[in-house]
Amino acid sequence: MVLLVFVDLDPDLAALDALGGFSVLRTGVPPRGPLPTFARTYAAPEVDHPGEVYGDPIIFRVRKVAEGLRAPEPRIAVSVAQQALAARLWSIALGAAAVYGHLPDLDPELLRWDPDGSAPDDLWLSEVRALPVTAIGTVVGDGHLGPLETALRSRYRVSRGLLRGNAASALAGAWRQLDRWARTHGRTDVADRARTLAVGLLQGPGLVGTLDPRTLRRRSCCLYYRLPGGGLCGDCCFDRPPDRTGGRRGTTPRS
Repeated sequence: MVLLVFVDLDPDLAALDALGGFSVLRTGVPPRGPLPTFARTYAAPEVDHPGEVYGDPIIFRVRKVAEGLRAPEPRIAVSVAQQALAARLWSIALGAAAVYGHLPDLDPELLRWDPDGSAPDDLWLSEVRALPVTAIGTVVGDGHLGPLETALRSRYRVSRGLLRGNAASALAGAWRQLDRWARTHGRTDVADRARTLAVGLLQGPGLVGTLDPRTLRRRSCCLYYRLPGGGLCGDCCFDRPPDRTGGRRGTTPRS
């Protein structure tokens, strides 16, 4: 029998600080403001919000990523931006669920985003409210990844399969990082809880079939190889980069 030691959520979510980077979540009022909520971020682009610095937060972020990576086409920047945001959300939710035994409510009305920021100062939770860990799929998947997918596809030509592959890859990455931390610090309870949650989520709506269940390799490509100097990700479906000239070299996905 494994003894699971849980603690209540604290107002600062301080236990997440030990997990590092992508798992850390700021709380309270952001020093740079007013930042848009995710509810605002996912809204239709034609909705006017006067006085906001970033205009459409999604378009702002994609442009920033595209410029920083010198992306030759917008959909590559869309993919990179979406996967990074998915990784943040999964890392926070999975980390909190495994360490606290509770989940902070990441309601899009409570969670603010700085599209010009980086982890951990890009996300701010205005109020800490505890939810059961069983709500993780609803909170992240239905509350964020679904609306984000809709918002991105309304603004850019990007496939649903690519975005869902990104979401699954981000979850698997968050799981690996948390598992590594847990085993380094002798927290097998955290590792076991993270595994149970991650495996269940990867078999759930929107993510099932996106990764090979044995290897966790993707069944879609995030397009990173198309960036200048870009290569294949560790979980890429390809054995080597596809031929950009239209040939068939390297286009056979990994099994």
